[in-house]
Formats: sequence, C-alpha cells, structure tokens
Amino acid sequence: MSWFRVARASRRLQRPSLFSSSLSLSRSILNPLPSSHPTPNPNPDYHNPFKQHYRCTPISDLSRDNLKLDWWGYKSVAHISTSVRETSNSEEDKDGGSRLPKAEVSWIDLYLPKQARPYARLARLDKPIGTWLLAWPCMWSITLAASPGHLPDFKMLLLFGCGALLLRGAGCTVNDLLDRDIDTMVERTKLRPVASGLLSPFQGICFLGFQLLLGLGILLQLNNYSRILGASSLLLVFSYPLMKRLTFWPQAYLGLTFNWGALLGWAAVKGSLDPAIVFPLYISGVFWTLVYDTIYAHQDKEDDLKVGVKSTALRFGDSTKQWITGFGIACISSLALSGFNAGIGSPYYAFLAAASGQLAWQIWTADLSSRADCNRKFVSNKWFGALIFSGILLGKLSS
Repeated sequence: MSWFRVARASRRLQRPSLFSSSLSLSRSILNPLPSSHPTPNPNPDYHNPFKQHYRCTPISDLSRDNLKLDWWGYKSVAHISTSVRETSNSEEDKDGGSRLPKAEVSWIDLYLPKQARPYARLARLDKPIGTWLLAWPCMWSITLAASPGHLPDFKMLLLFGCGALLLRGAGCTVNDLLDRDIDTMVERTKLRPVASGLLSPFQGICFLGFQLLLGLGILLQLNNYSRILGASSLLLVFSYPLMKRLTFWPQAYLGLTFNWGALLGWAAVKGSLDPAIVFPLYISGVFWTLVYDTIYAHQDKEDDLKVGVKSTALRFGDSTKQWITGFGIACISSLALSGFNAGIGSPYYAFLAAASGQLAWQIWTADLSSRADCNRKFVSNKWFGALIFSGILLGKLSS
C-alpha cells in the first residue's frame, strides 16, 4: 500500500500543474518570438523596476487569428499582427550596434476594424500632415476672397477641408499603385499596403474610385467655373507619380499639384480669378513645396540612388540649403505681393515675418543626413501654413 501511494504521488508531480501551464502561457505571450530568444541586457539595472531588461517585440492585438494551441492544449501567441508597423525610424541597438526596426502603433490600430486598416493606411489617414499641406493654400485663398472686415465663408472652409482629405488620399492611392515595385525597395515605404501585399492592386483601384466619387460630390457643391477648374487638377494628380522617373524636379510638379487650391478657393467664392492676387499666391505655394519636399526627399536619397528614381535632393546634393534658401525667399516675396495686391491690413505682414522666421529655422537647422530630423522639419510646415492663414484672416478683418 505504501508503494502504491508513493507511485501515485510521483505521477502527480510529473503532471503539469495549473501554475506551470499559466507560467508557460505568460512566457509565450510576453516573448512571442518564434525562432530566437531575446538577448538579455548585459548590464541590467535590477534596482529600477521600470527599466526594460529584455528586447521584447510589442503585440498589437491578441485576436483569435493570432492564437494557436500549444503542446499542452493551451493557447499561445503564434505571430505578431501586421497592424503593427515597422517604420524606417530604426533605433541603434546599444549592445551590439545593430539596427532594430521600431514598431509604431497609431490610432488606426486602436480604433478601426481590422479589415479597414489597410485602406486607412493607403489614404495616409494616420499621417495628417499631407492633408494640412494640401488644405492650407485653399484656406489662404478662401480667406483672401472674403469681403473686407468679414470672416471667410465657413461652409467653403469645411468643404475644402473635406476635399483636401479625400484628394490627398486619392493621390496617395495613385502613387502607391504606380510605385508598388519601387516601394518594396525603399526602406521607408516597403510596408505600405499595396507594396507589402496587404491589398491587391484591384482593391486599391476600387478604393480609388470610392474616394473620387466622394470628391465629385464635394466638387458638385461649387459653381460651374470651379467645377471645371477643380476637375482639371486631376491630370496633375494622376501624372505626378511618374515625374520621379522622368525629371530631377518632381518636387516642383508636386508644388503645381498641391497648391491648386490657391486658385480653386478664390474661384469658389468669386466665380472667377483675379490674376494679380491668386497667381502670386499660387507661385508662393509652389516655392513653399520645393522647400519642404526637398527636405523630405533627403530621407530617401540613398534608396533613390539604388532604385534609380530622381528628386531635387539628388539634384542639389551638398548645395541643397542654398537652393531651398532661394525658394524660401521667393515664397515669402510672392506672399507679400499677393497680400499687397489684395490690400489687406498690417497684421498680415507681422504674421508673414513670423512665418519667414519659421521657414528660416527649418532651412538653417535641418540635418539633411538625419531621416528623423528631415521628417520633423517637414511636419513643422503645418505651423507655417497656420501662421499665413492667421495673418490673412486678421489682415482682412482689419482692412
């Protein structure tokens, strides 16, 4: 009898306990790497409870698709969801000097259904800076067209804001469809939905049609002159992605495309164009685009050389700051001429001086060898646009 009890106890000890199974599950969740274990920190600071001692890969969601049965029949993490993005802003590994991809989770991963996330990324909804850069020239023009002493038409501002969101998304979709082979070879763009295979080209085309249909609904709210003028911009939108294959000046072509709202906003309010006011405004936007998009293009100059596409960053090389300084001066001069011809008040010129300082700060402090700094300077242009808008608004109210 005593031998039977000993044998029974030994079998109980060999059976996996609930604690050991839970520990196995927690380990599989905290360390889901399938092929290699994390490397411990050689000099861990165990006195600091908040310091991370292992390089663990973050998990974006623990959905049923990401779970599988382990050897004991418990569920463990099988793979990392593709909703976590690896960005090109990789960080230097302090231990061995290797570069590790940085995982980044946006509001798209947190709030949108899984099926909608690739489309939201295709439209760059997680990167609103492009929408701001497209919307600001529209807002400038609409505000310039307002009657002296009056606020701009709020309905027009709202319509053009929505239109900027849709048109920018459509432009990104066209760009990704035409550049899907190039994007796979560029570090910053290889995880875009079409290039990575999350969406097929056919799905991208269907999404493009949906965006253009919504944009048409906005365009039909405008007068006939504006409808024709707005529809003509589609030629620029669809041809822009091809320019990097043909010329070292795709940034100039982007300026012609992105600042079309400087013409369209005035036409939507007035029903015609005043060349003395809107043409200098449009030209100023083109020069502004040459500044910020040349800085932006320096992020990809090494990859562009390998792939064989062109940009002003490659065209200017070490002379980039001299070139964009000239573009910045031309931008501010054109804005001053447009405001002078419009007869707006002195607050406009005060804000124009502040915007000049912001643009000069970008140019003089930009580290063109740092991708992160180029991106920071590029994103800061939303404040340049806001300063010009504020100056036009206060200038019109005081005139």
